[in-house]
Amino acid sequence: MRGIRFRAHHGVTRAERGLAQDFIVDVDMDLPVSVLPRRDELRQVFDYDKVSTVVVGEGTSGSYRLLETLAQRLASRLLEETPALSATVEIRKMAPPTTASVEQVSVEVRLDRQR
Repeated sequence: MRGIRFRAHHGVTRAERGLAQDFIVDVDMDLPVSVLPRRDELRQVFDYDKVSTVVVGEGTSGSYRLLETLAQRLASRLLEETPALSATVEIRKMAPPTTASVEQVSVEVRLDRQR
């Protein structure tokens, strides 16, 4: 999934956490063959809406200082809430507070299900 968006209060400084900022998340998940639909019917497909709901819910429910921590938590939650074998999460923070003009920063984390 690409471009899951939310506004939240994450950042290192108190001032940064005081302002709602834009975040964009991309998710890649490896799924076991057992969850693939046997027929071409919507009710049998993987629940993409659940993925975006988990990402937005976790991304807006608290405040994280580090993108690395948030990305790891998102990947962990996706493994808890879905049958995925692995989850890769890239989170981008738009217009971070930096001395130079920076459009975005990003962190990517991959977690594999413990077998």
